[in-house]
Amino acid sequence: MSVDFRKLKSFVKIVDTGSVSRAASLLRTAQPALSQQIAALEAHFKHKLLIRSNVGIAPTEAGLILYRHAQLMLKQIEQAQVDIDQSAKSVAGRVSIGLATYSSSSALSLPILKEMKARHPHIVVHINDSFGQILSELIMTGKMDMALIYAAAPIKGVTLQPLFREEMFLVSPPGIELPGDSSAPLPLSALQDIPLLLPSKAHLLRRLIDDALARARATPDVVSEIESVPALSAAVLDGLGSTILPASVVTETAIFSGAQVRALTKPVIDATVSLCVADHLPLSEPAIAARSVLLDVVGKLMSSHHPGIRPA
Repeated sequence: MSVDFRKLKSFVKIVDTGSVSRAASLLRTAQPALSQQIAALEAHFKHKLLIRSNVGIAPTEAGLILYRHAQLMLKQIEQAQVDIDQSAKSVAGRVSIGLATYSSSSALSLPILKEMKARHPHIVVHINDSFGQILSELIMTGKMDMALIYAAAPIKGVTLQPLFREEMFLVSPPGIELPGDSSAPLPLSALQDIPLLLPSKAHLLRRLIDDALARARATPDVVSEIESVPALSAAVLDGLGSTILPASVVTETAIFSGAQVRALTKPVIDATVSLCVADHLPLSEPAIAARSVLLDVVGKLMSSHHPGIRPA
């Protein structure tokens, strides 16, 4: 005969109440059924477990030992149920997040990964750092769940939630001589003769830069088009030219260590970073969890007052 936890629970309740009838009432069980359970326990352990006294029912010495063990076992079973229920609530699966190249959002990859591991350890996170337009196409076709992208206008097939605007700064090799006072913003017209390393014309950031330079009546001297941030930083630090980036991309990553960062003006170049999701595909549970984490991480970025970043 095996001992089930129902019999142990009945035994503990009888000891606690000192009465079979009271225990039967609390457990909503008939008294004869309860008595049969106690008889089965006594047969299994080959010891009398309960005795009747003037004040009711009390455990024998053997019964007291079983009572202590039963309490521990029942407590463990209760905790096991809580843990099992909690595990069912734990979100598991995969989620893919795109972060626009050259955006401050690229500096958010580590905070997002750390926060996802802390909150949702069973979700596998895939981070993709690519160009804004390509990311929106991946979202639209369902190949990626969400992305932070540069978006100047609505894009068919996706929903955009503007999160913040980021100002662009001139990032130059260490020691290079730039026009004017180094602590003052540099007019875009002063970039006329400065060699520039920029993304290709397919990138929204490049279009923003070209438009701003045209308004300043400056013709950029683009010596290279570079789509890789590590390659761009190596080229800048080697003195091949300057680039135009959000300040946080430079300050939040060590690869630009030593580079000069100078504010730009007349006009200021800024871009809107938006959360991009498909407008026709529902988000999975892991994606919903990741979106919440992503928005919290962006909120912390905004509250930390990074230079050049402001609400959208």
